[in-house]
Amino acid sequence: MIRWQLLVALLVVITITQEAASGSSDHKYKPNDDVPIYANKVGPFHNPSETYRFYDLPFCLPAHLKEKKEALGEVLNGDRLVSAPYKLQFMVEKDSELVCRKKLTKEEVSKLRSAVAKDYYFQMYYDDLPFWGFLGKVEKDKTDPSEEKYYLFKHLHFEIHYKKDRVIEINAKADPNAVVDLTEDKEVEVEFMYTVRWKETNIPFESRMEKYSQTSSQPHHLEIHWFSIINSCVTVLLLTGFLATILMRVLKNDFVKYAHDEEEADDQEETGWKYIHGDVFRYPKYKSLFAAALGSGTQLFSLALFIFGLALVGVFYPYNRGALFTALVVIYALTSGIAGYTASSFYHQLEGTNWIIHLRVYTLQFIATSYIGRKFDRMVTLVRNLLLTGCLFCGPLFLTFCFLNTVAIAYTATAALPFGTIVVIVLIWTLVTSPLLVLGGIAGKNSKAEFQAPVRTTKYPREIPPLPWYRKTVPQMAMAGFLPFSAIYIELYYIFASVWGHRIYTIYSILFIVFIILLIVTAFITVALTYFQLAAEDHEWWWRSFLCGGSTGVFIFGYCLYYYYERSDMSGFMQTSFFFGYMACICYGFFLMLGTVGFRAALYVLLLLRFLYVTSCVEQQGFCFLAKSELQSVVAQTQGLWSSGAVTTIAVVAAAAA
Repeated sequence: MIRWQLLVALLVVITITQEAASGSSDHKYKPNDDVPIYANKVGPFHNPSETYRFYDLPFCLPAHLKEKKEALGEVLNGDRLVSAPYKLQFMVEKDSELVCRKKLTKEEVSKLRSAVAKDYYFQMYYDDLPFWGFLGKVEKDKTDPSEEKYYLFKHLHFEIHYKKDRVIEINAKADPNAVVDLTEDKEVEVEFMYTVRWKETNIPFESRMEKYSQTSSQPHHLEIHWFSIINSCVTVLLLTGFLATILMRVLKNDFVKYAHDEEEADDQEETGWKYIHGDVFRYPKYKSLFAAALGSGTQLFSLALFIFGLALVGVFYPYNRGALFTALVVIYALTSGIAGYTASSFYHQLEGTNWIIHLRVYTLQFIATSYIGRKFDRMVTLVRNLLLTGCLFCGPLFLTFCFLNTVAIAYTATAALPFGTIVVIVLIWTLVTSPLLVLGGIAGKNSKAEFQAPVRTTKYPREIPPLPWYRKTVPQMAMAGFLPFSAIYIELYYIFASVWGHRIYTIYSILFIVFIILLIVTAFITVALTYFQLAAEDHEWWWRSFLCGGSTGVFIFGYCLYYYYERSDMSGFMQTSFFFGYMACICYGFFLMLGTVGFRAALYVLLLLRFLYVTSCVEQQGFCFLAKSELQSVVAQTQGLWSSGAVTTIAVVAAAAA
């Protein structure tokens, strides 16, 4: 069922993005044909989230104002396309064509002056090709350098390139000499004009979007990207050698020990992690929350893989409006079954038969039975775990969205979602996400048996000895998050400059390589710290491994602070709220995803390591601190993991490399 669900998700997203890309026009025109041109939005250049409708400023209105119907992803992206006041027919040149004569009031002059002072830009689309321009300029007063003069551009020059019957490229430049002085609050009469020039080009229609991605593919940028990858690969190699040395040394010492006879081994006192082998697989506290975190992390990991897959096949080409947001919403909804399956199956393993519920019970039989209370409690347990799984990530995201959408409404920005779009998202969550979450939970509950620990767990937990400060949770998280973050921090700048700026990021192959390196380093460092924790006789490793794996998300949020205050010019309450609000949700998602990867890697390596000890015991036929029943349990548990594929791919890579 899960495989079919993932296949349907991929097909649906590809269909949606292709429909968004194709549009209703075939992009072929004859001379004098009207080519669609739409005005999208205006806003401060340094605040990418603070955008407003084009006609919120007092520009010339077209004779027939028409709003373009937007897809879900385009609305989420803040696009609000309306008819532009210009008429750019195919192959028709114009010279100083009048748009309109407009008398600006004092209030309108003040509004435009404020826009020019904040470096407002406009964005338009001509035949689905985006182009930009600034509204005006600020200059020093020649008579008094301490004063500034504000000018509004009133004449636009359009340069359009074509090949046969198709539009290939468009550029818009303002005439720096045709300006209107907006320095003083007084009524001003303006004549808005535009000029159109057509030029033939040899660029094929299929390559007309490549110019928007050329900036990210320049040689000096590629050198920086490859330097980042080499730096990350060196980190991976060092970690691999470090882990391999530790594990081989431990195994070698224990193999030598087991080579002695049983009586001599009985006199030896166990130390380190073997001393607490009866507590290693003791279930963690807050099992339901732990299972929900693993479920949400696995779903986000699956979401990331699907997004990378679509990016690598070229779905997210530059300015395929809303494709990324549409894919995120649809894939997240359809992968909710993965979260329910993972959370319920893992929680069922920890709870065993005490968690079994019988859903196929007739109403009369359910009422008549004397176990109505117990059955009800079990049903509540299932619902509680699934609700926790469904709300663990969506809950904080929903609260953040409510606050930020309220801020956007107060600012009348295009980032404020219309009521109809909110209804659509709620319906998707209600009719798609929730049912798939429940179905995944039922499938997960029915697919797993009770978790069989490789060793017998003692009745009472062993007391953890006093530990130095650097072995506490917070210092361990700091050490665990630093190395993965150091492997990706160079690439983070380009991602931030694309998401929170005006750069275009299209090198998805390099980004995917960095993502794989991030997973490997996270798995390796979590395994190493888990070993050190158990060697210090601290058996509470379940939550620690999750927190250490996810600590990279905390470092990414720390980088957000650095980027906002040192590398960007963003300002204002709205932009600050959007930046830190949504970045907090993204970092939280990374925390859940990488925490899941770290825990799975640690769990799998522990089981594999235990299996190696069992193999040594069988081959040496000597002393082993595992009983016969425990040996059988280890073999069964390890073989079960191999056959069921219960661990993530990165855990397998980590174990094999170690």
